[in-house]
Formats: sequence, structure tokens, C-alpha cells
Amino acid sequence: MEQIAWGAELTPELDELDKKATQRAVERELEKYRLYKYLAFDEREATVTASYELREGGSGNKTSDQTAEIAIHNVDEREKRRAHIERIEQAVNRLPHKEAFLIRERYMTKDAEYITDYHVYAHVFDPPISDKTYIKIRWKAVRRLALALGVAVPVNRDDQARIP
Repeated sequence: MEQIAWGAELTPELDELDKKATQRAVERELEKYRLYKYLAFDEREATVTASYELREGGSGNKTSDQTAEIAIHNVDEREKRRAHIERIEQAVNRLPHKEAFLIRERYMTKDAEYITDYHVYAHVFDPPISDKTYIKIRWKAVRRLALALGVAVPVNRDDQARIP
């Protein structure tokens, strides 16, 4: 039976992520979170004025229920947004304290687009941390979120083989 040394990764493929692509994917999910969380959802409404629609061939016998389609869209879109918000919040809540704090302060506030990494590591953390420590904590958090959300981007082995 082979022994595993302390500190050795049990699943080496988890470390083989494309850092930039994975971080972009997680940031896209967090941007969608902010849009869903902080922007109001405008419900569609049925038009009450009649409109003429020219139907040439094909779909002349097709009937549609505009009110039902709008109601379904409103319910489905609201549920999709709620589910995404809940999924992100649950994934962040499962992170270690420092990682969750960093993600919340940097990516999950209304003003996240205007907050810089420097602001977070120099002014939000108490006591302030170095930029290198911040980058390490952020990568660990991003990696865990990417795996939890299913958006991790593995390193492309073909690209590595071509690099001399």
C-alpha cells in the first residue's frame, strides 16, 4: 500500500486550473450575482391594444396566449435570479472566514465595480495584509468557488505540450 506524504494533494487535477480563465469565470458569476441582487426585475406586461400582424403562410393557425407567456416568463426569471443568488451565497458561506470576507468585500457589494484590490487589502482588512497575502487568499477563494459553482477551467494540456 502506497503512503501519501503530508501536504501532498490527493487530487492533483484540482491544482491544474487555468488561473486567469477560472478567475474570469468566477468573476462573471459574481457579476451576475450583483446584477440579480441589486437591480430590480422589471416584469413584462401584456399589451392591451390590438395590433395587426401579417401572417404569410406557415403559422397562420398558430394561436398564442400572450398573458400566459408573460406570466411564465415573470415567474421563471424571478426564480432563476433567486436560485442564482442563493447558490452564490451558499458557496461563499462555506468558504473559510478570510476567504469569504475577501469575496464579500471585493465582489458582492453594490459598489464592487468601483472597489479595487488595493482598497480591500490595505483598508478593509484589519489589520491590513500584504498584496502577496491578498493574492494567495483570493486565489484559494476563487479556486474553491469555481469548483463549487462548476465553472473551473482546467489547464489545456495541448497548450502546455507546445511550450518549449
